[in-house]
Amino acid sequence: MELGVSQYLYREYNELEEGDLTKLRASIVCEPALVKFAESLDFSKYVLLGKGEEMTGGRDRPALLADVFEAFIGALYLDQGYEKVIFFLNKYVYPQITTGAFSHTMDYKSQLQETVQQHKNKLVEYAIIDEKGPAHDREFFSVVTINGKTAGKGIGRTKKEAEQRAAKQALDALPN
Repeated sequence: MELGVSQYLYREYNELEEGDLTKLRASIVCEPALVKFAESLDFSKYVLLGKGEEMTGGRDRPALLADVFEAFIGALYLDQGYEKVIFFLNKYVYPQITTGAFSHTMDYKSQLQETVQQHKNKLVEYAIIDEKGPAHDREFFSVVTINGKTAGKGIGRTKKEAEQRAAKQALDALPN
């Protein structure tokens, strides 16, 4: 999927700078976007789950929906080939890019890294400091430091989400 999206963006948005294209691609192939695609196609109703997972709301779990969408793209590629994947993306994914559904999406970790890199000798590091809850309903606690000083904290259902939220908090706290 990433290859197809990259080619599409390069072809259709060649006026954008490389960094902006990278951010846009990242926002399209990230978990929240994959969840939106899966939901728009009602993929959750085709997933077979065990009783326990069904009872704990697994059918609507974002990580599961994103994985299902990625698995579908992979299966389509293996069974039908790259051209069919591109046909599918043209029909269900690219129109959402064209309508601006991703213009607001921001990769806060990349934005923080770029902002901090403007000042030499600044080191950005992320750490997961805690995890709580059962495996199917885990909550991660992240901290981002800049040169060893805590700059932001975040909580999320995935490590990436927690880190993104920590990065956003750090960005919000930086002076303009």
